[in-house]
Amino acid sequence: MNPLQAFRQQLGKLQRLAQPYFLPLEDGDGSAGPFLVLVLALLAVVVGFTLLLLTAAVAVSGALIPDLQARFLPGVPQQVAAIWASPIGPVIMVLFAAGLGCFGWFRGKLRQGRWLPWLLLGVITLLILVINGINVGISFIARNIENALVAYKEDEFWKIVAIYAFCLVLALPIRAIQSYLIPKLGLLWRQWLSSRLLQRYLTNRAYYVLNPNDESVEEIDNPDQRISQDAASFTATSLSVTVEILSALLTFFSFIIVLWSINGTLALWLLAYSVGGTALIVFASRKLVNLNYQQLKLEADFRYGLVHIRDNAESIAFYRGEQQEAKEGERRLGGAIRNYNRLIVWEALISVIQRSYDYFSRFLPWLVIAPIYFAKQVDFGVFGQASIAFSQVLFSVSYIVNNIDRLAAFSASISRLEGFQGKVEAIGGEMAALDAEALAAGPQQAAEPQRAGEASRADAIRVSHVDLVPPRSQRVLIRDLSLSVGPGERLLVVGPSGCGKTSFLRLVSGLWPPARGQVERPPVGELMFIPQKPYMLLGSLREQLCYPQATDRFSDDQLRHVLAEVRLPDLVQRYPDLDIKQDWPRLLSLGEQQRLAFARLLLNSPRFVVLDEATSALDVATEAVLYELVGQREMALVSVGHRPTLVDHHDTVLELDGNGGWRLLPTAGYDFGRHV
Repeated sequence: MNPLQAFRQQLGKLQRLAQPYFLPLEDGDGSAGPFLVLVLALLAVVVGFTLLLLTAAVAVSGALIPDLQARFLPGVPQQVAAIWASPIGPVIMVLFAAGLGCFGWFRGKLRQGRWLPWLLLGVITLLILVINGINVGISFIARNIENALVAYKEDEFWKIVAIYAFCLVLALPIRAIQSYLIPKLGLLWRQWLSSRLLQRYLTNRAYYVLNPNDESVEEIDNPDQRISQDAASFTATSLSVTVEILSALLTFFSFIIVLWSINGTLALWLLAYSVGGTALIVFASRKLVNLNYQQLKLEADFRYGLVHIRDNAESIAFYRGEQQEAKEGERRLGGAIRNYNRLIVWEALISVIQRSYDYFSRFLPWLVIAPIYFAKQVDFGVFGQASIAFSQVLFSVSYIVNNIDRLAAFSASISRLEGFQGKVEAIGGEMAALDAEALAAGPQQAAEPQRAGEASRADAIRVSHVDLVPPRSQRVLIRDLSLSVGPGERLLVVGPSGCGKTSFLRLVSGLWPPARGQVERPPVGELMFIPQKPYMLLGSLREQLCYPQATDRFSDDQLRHVLAEVRLPDLVQRYPDLDIKQDWPRLLSLGEQQRLAFARLLLNSPRFVVLDEATSALDVATEAVLYELVGQREMALVSVGHRPTLVDHHDTVLELDGNGGWRLLPTAGYDFGRHV
């Protein structure tokens, strides 16, 4: 891919990430035309409003404090009057009205809080324009100060210094407001983008389909970092870069006019020098983008390894596995260090080019201005003004040169974040297509997988001629399986280790789609899955028990009663405040967690339950009590287990042989021992 194609591709990624916050993307239309029109309209509105504001300020100050206006705004009223007397003023007003009309035209799309970011962008642009105007004025002030010093005009010198001080006092609050509004808009944008990514990540079970910890899969890694850190970095950097580029453009057009008025040759030399230097830096820094991308991934992998150690500290301690964990941590750290070593070599090379570019730029104004000064064609103050104007224009056109490493890191974050967004959107599109096929097939032939949150019309679990193949695999675990589990029925799944028992439960629960055949299941809310290691959320004891229901659905007495039923009365004694937040996976043993999961099950009271060795850490007596509680509520069961005592709590056995074969047998007289 050539550099131009790569640049266009990166702009497309940036548009898909950035534009929706300000203007929704049309379905099937990736055109940035409407957004660019609004950006130009915003600039027209800001410029027109600035002219109106300046005109009003001149009129009010001239009427109320004419002496101060003459002292601190010398020549400004005349310039404003000249603008209105020329075609420039009416043209600006026409563009101002057209800009307002554009926003009126798009008002239907600028809903759901999208007016606020445009308003903040407009205020920020206005402040940049005002600051830029003050800087242009300061360049003339500096010129007059040097001329007054050379001519020994003391009174005039102090008058000009007073004007300079007035400009600084005026600029300080404007800079302060700008420094607040930019990160504030970035914070609002980050909140919107992170929420949007989080919702899509948790929709259609994208969080389950993605495999963030498989290092062999290069496409998506560490989604947690992408939603949190990359989103925050992207929004902050996007705004910062946008404001800096806008400021650079305004600075360029303002000071190139000043520079051209001094000497056209100097302006041409500056443009040639800056364009050549920028091209050289861009060419030399292409490697930085890939290195920054890899660094983000490797750092995230290293951090995940440390989090893994923290989350499994007790297991590692029991195994005395410190050496293995240290070896794995060193491996991940080594990858990050090696890539960063290459990164700093390239950054050092770019830094040398940047410094050389900066040093040689200081000679250009002297080389061009000196001959015309010695020929007495300009006054001495031109040196100071030319240096200010030259440095401002050079800084603006050298923006890429001065920020290449930052832009490279920004480009890498765009690729990571847009790649994640594109992947979760693709998953959503695939699931929507499956839903459309299911609706077209009719309710009797609705195929799985279902979208999270949608309910099938089935009143039972029905599996029809299904082949079960794990994702990203060709191994057939179960072939041509057909069975049904109706209300109140109880199915026990047995077989040798690795035969596909848990995989069958994933199929029944809707986590895995069938490779062939059809699966129907009860609506969401009527089917609940309990794994061997129960899920402990980050929250209070009340939230643990009520999950996934709202906490206000059950009273304190109900919660305490169900804990007593599952033989956890001491938990209430240890934590009488049900709203206390603790690190429950660390505080509770696996057996306590399994009993708490059954308490959650009893509170939710689904009609169908899928249990994956959900009582493996419990004694036989407690296991019997829990199954009896489930039986009293007439829940249908699909269980996986290795204990012979489980047969007593089921009426049918699904026996898997591990080679794709299966048998359905009654539990009466079933010989469980051959599979233990």
